[in-house]
Amino acid sequence: MSTQPFIIERTYNAPISKVWEALTDHNKMKEWYFTLENFKPEVGFKFTFEGGSKDKTYIHLCEVTEVIPKKKLTHSWVYKDYPGESFVTWELFDEGDKTRLKLTHTGLETFPQNNKDFATESFTKGWTHITGTSLKEFLEK
Repeated sequence: MSTQPFIIERTYNAPISKVWEALTDHNKMKEWYFTLENFKPEVGFKFTFEGGSKDKTYIHLCEVTEVIPKKKLTHSWVYKDYPGESFVTWELFDEGDKTRLKLTHTGLETFPQNNKDFATESFTKGWTHITGTSLKEFLEK
């Protein structure tokens, strides 16, 4: 079982302020990410959303654990009724008129490994689509 975090980096043709807003405004998030009832980039803020595979939907229970405005946002990522706890960190790097995003998802090995929805390949596919297609299209439209 690998304890290596999943890491992906993308560069967007958008200023850092626009990327940060996309990551922290729940009305914008629902256009490219998941539908959240509410979200605040504040340590201790708890939020939930539904998501999963075509076979099953899971309730995600999350809590913001670190915020450095326009630089870093970390939150927990737990599945209701399943063991395991992971953390997602979104880091932003100003590259002039572009922004580089580094997403790190740690703790994937803590989820039930006999469930294909919790396999590293599933997270790889999901995060690749979210960062490489959904967020990119939202930011660059």
